Amino acid sequence: MTVSTARRDRRRRARAPLVLAVPALIGLAFLVVPLAGLVVRAPWGTLTDQLLRPEVGQALVLSLVCATTATAICFVLGVPLAWLLARSGLPGRGVLRALVTVPLVLPPVVGGVALLLVLGRRGILGQYLDAWFGISLPFTTAGVVVAEAFVAMPFLVISVEGALRGADPRYEDAAATLGASRWLTFRRVTLPSIAPGLVAGTVLCWARALGEFGATITFAGNFPGETTTMPLAVYLALETDPGAAIVLSLVLLALSIAVLVSLRDRWISTPS
Repeated sequence: MTVSTARRDRRRRARAPLVLAVPALIGLAFLVVPLAGLVVRAPWGTLTDQLLRPEVGQALVLSLVCATTATAICFVLGVPLAWLLARSGLPGRGVLRALVTVPLVLPPVVGGVALLLVLGRRGILGQYLDAWFGISLPFTTAGVVVAEAFVAMPFLVISVEGALRGADPRYEDAAATLGASRWLTFRRVTLPSIAPGLVAGTVLCWARALGEFGATITFAGNFPGETTTMPLAVYLALETDPGAAIVLSLVLLALSIAVLVSLRDRWISTPS
């Protein structure tokens, strides 16, 4: 087979059949057109004034701080959990994995109710936190972090578990035969080998925490400057000032796109 014939064969295989191309284009439009609508309908003439409003800055800073803190908590707790699911011989791992993924399919408002029943002032654990340590999580900034971590952690755990399952264990075995401890092997061999999955999971976790609404408003309420994150601010503005809601939505959209674009080529690109 000549080079030109091989190229023609590759081009022919690369052409999507019409039966796939049409629904694919419809699916793409379904995802892109609503986002384009935000850009088209944005009040560009008053955009700067809207962005300089104090409540916008408060909501943006609160969202970034809470989402980053929640992601840090998810990282510290989720990476060991992912290792447990992927590498340990613990019985019942299938059940544990199912429990970890429940927040993915659970309506966020139900997650907020569950957090209230456990961590509220009269909750199963919350009553003791309040009585013994004077800690009350509901309707506080800390409550926002807890709600965001609850709904976002499965994204990190699933990504890291998949990366651990796909990593070649021979490098870890080689490190162990050279005398490296388990902790040193984990830090110097395992973590670098799963770095793409780890970073991708962290980004997804952060993005999910940034956009959390249902569990946040149920467990932490909506108090400006304390628990009103950007998604809550969008919801409030939609009822009184649709232009402001569009501007806030554009800010969240820009943040999400910026993070994904900046990381994609290095960490989460797909093979050609």
